[in-house]
Amino acid sequence: MTAAEINTKWAALQERIAQDFDSDVPDIKVMLFLIGVQELGKGPQKFGKRQKEELMHIATCKLFSQLGFYELEGLDQDGWPHWKLVKTIPNYTLLEQEMVMKSLIINYFEEGI
Repeated sequence: MTAAEINTKWAALQERIAQDFDSDVPDIKVMLFLIGVQELGKGPQKFGKRQKEELMHIATCKLFSQLGFYELEGLDQDGWPHWKLVKTIPNYTLLEQEMVMKSLIINYFEEGI
């Protein structure tokens, strides 16, 4: 996907999520949180600040697993997934990081991963 295609799809996805949740247009952090909650699989609930950070980490690992950077190790006793880094992630520029994350998030929602 080109940067223009990514940005077009990203804007459409943001609008869809905003409508689905009757909320403001979500940024990347909100999208990561939503993916983390989905991957945790325990449904909506109240999360503390630390848990929200962990949910965003789970989402990041899940997304980068699409590119072969992470593998799921398994679940802990509380049912939280744990991932291991299996390949070094390249040093992306900030713009590259944003575009990669957006494209992985778009793919996640399009594929229903």
